[in-house]
Amino acid sequence: MRSRFQREWSRGFEITEVVDGDSIRYRVKRRHDEALLPALFAEDEIRAEHRKRETWWV
Repeated sequence: MRSRFQREWSRGFEITEVVDGDSIRYRVKRRHDEALLPALFAEDEIRAEHRKRETWWV
């Protein structure tokens, strides 16, 4: 998810709901405490999390 304040990508969030209206928005929660964020997020504010590779040759 992209931070609205620093415009950097952050980890540890999960989409909980797709809200379809004038445009598609997403409801998101933090994984570590299951807290639902109060805002809806646009498609360009979220992306699949990139996992770190376990080894350098993969």
